[in-house]
Amino acid sequence: MNKETIQLDITGMTCEHYATGIEKLLSKNEGVTEAKVSYPKAACECSFDSSKTSKEEIISTINGTKNYQVKDEIPQNGSGINNQFDLIIIGGGSAAFSAAIKAERLGLTTLMVNGGLDFGGTCVNVGCVPSKNLIRAGETAYHATHSNFAGIKPKGVEIDFAQVIKDKKKLVATLQEKKYMDVVSDFENLKMLKGWATFKDNKTIEVDGKEFKALKFLIATGATSNIPQIEGLDKIDYLTNVSLFDLEEKPESLTIMGAGYIGLEIAMAYNRLGVKVRIIEFTDRVLRTQTSDISEALEIQMRKEGIEILPNFRAVKFDKQGEDTLIYCKCPDGSFTKIVEKGKVVIATGTKPNTDKLDLENIGLNVTKSGHIAINEKMETNVPNVYAAGDVTNTPAFVYTAAYEGKIAVENAFTGAQNKADYSSLPWVVFTDPQVAGAGLDEAQAEAQSIPFEVSKLELKDVPRAIAANDTRGFIKLIRSTETDKLIGARVVAPEGGELIQQLSMAIKYGITVNDLADSFYPYLTLGEGIKLAAITFGKDVSKLSCCAS
Repeated sequence: MNKETIQLDITGMTCEHYATGIEKLLSKNEGVTEAKVSYPKAACECSFDSSKTSKEEIISTINGTKNYQVKDEIPQNGSGINNQFDLIIIGGGSAAFSAAIKAERLGLTTLMVNGGLDFGGTCVNVGCVPSKNLIRAGETAYHATHSNFAGIKPKGVEIDFAQVIKDKKKLVATLQEKKYMDVVSDFENLKMLKGWATFKDNKTIEVDGKEFKALKFLIATGATSNIPQIEGLDKIDYLTNVSLFDLEEKPESLTIMGAGYIGLEIAMAYNRLGVKVRIIEFTDRVLRTQTSDISEALEIQMRKEGIEILPNFRAVKFDKQGEDTLIYCKCPDGSFTKIVEKGKVVIATGTKPNTDKLDLENIGLNVTKSGHIAINEKMETNVPNVYAAGDVTNTPAFVYTAAYEGKIAVENAFTGAQNKADYSSLPWVVFTDPQVAGAGLDEAQAEAQSIPFEVSKLELKDVPRAIAANDTRGFIKLIRSTETDKLIGARVVAPEGGELIQQLSMAIKYGITVNDLADSFYPYLTLGEGIKLAAITFGKDVSKLSCCAS
């Protein structure tokens, strides 16, 4: 007997019963000597006699079922796939999957073509999921060495960096499977194809030499790291969030280029995991898209934790000297300095849309100055049968907005709906510590729009929950219209401040007044009570109020 053993990852299993079903299915092949299928691992270990059967036959048996698919056996060249569809989705992230789910409900024949990142896109593979996992790991380490209470003395922490990264990878693989591949595994009208799509005309794309046609198209190719044009940068083996998050050997140190939300989240997570971190930012402060009081609150905490921040420093050249990286910078005073980085350089200078491989010029598709696909509120482009959604467009770049846009794009394209994306109350969070969260307008935006407004800013030192926790970092800021008293914007800087922002977003969306917020009930000793106090602060000095007064 010519015995061989193969390991296969399988999509479509939703319970232990399905694993048993696959084992029974494979046992019908007389060449299979043993099949062990694990539901938790979504994997199959199959031993077989290669003189009686083959790996290809085993895979074909599994793929021939309605519910199951061997991962990474999704076609890569289009063989066996018809070339005519109602909808072709280009991309494989949250916008694409949301669109595919809606298309299946409408009974549309759909092809999803995905190149670059694995199916699931940025969020699950290299964005939200891995970054927040590492942020939480870093917080655990930090709290094991820092206490807000004099009577509590932490004894330190032992960090197995490689294990942290391995656990992160396992989490990513699990969620990529369960929240993306498993969700569409039983779709009858969806075909999935790996490869890069290019437009031949507004009814045809080409993937690896094969043409596919559709009535409508959705471009949802996302965005990737924007690499600045700086002398020598291409010679130093820099990292981005894609490569950094898979680095199992802890770097001695990191220099992060950029102080936007990606750079700041990376900085805090890795600093707390024991990596010395420096940030170089060419503007005057971190998180410059927000008002200066938010930047100041973050900088104070980051410097306190030992993160070096160099604002108004502009890198002009990179070079290598042995294992070291030399970074030549122009300083705020116009002079030049040389920074020696013994670890790694991370590029976090924003993102750029993934459009360069699509051959958009063949269909005359309009893009913005930044290269994003120009769309209206209905996700329509200037080409009537081509829609776009997610980070590739000129809309807010969040996983939940991308999913929302993918859904309404399909609805508008095929049902005659006229759904529009309204982001006037959009909530968002930056997962630093303290967190930064917002919804609606800040005071600078309200002023730019000539809206009469008033600001209430409540420091956390006046919030009972924060006082009791001995952690008064941050503030709650509300912006109201002086004409209507309605809440038009909010910003929160606080530990776990992101948990407050959905309530404030709903208040903005449904026209809740500040007086309504002040008169509502809030559980005592919750952070949410700070919203009530911030609302009261429009008319009273909250520091002079009793805990029971309003």
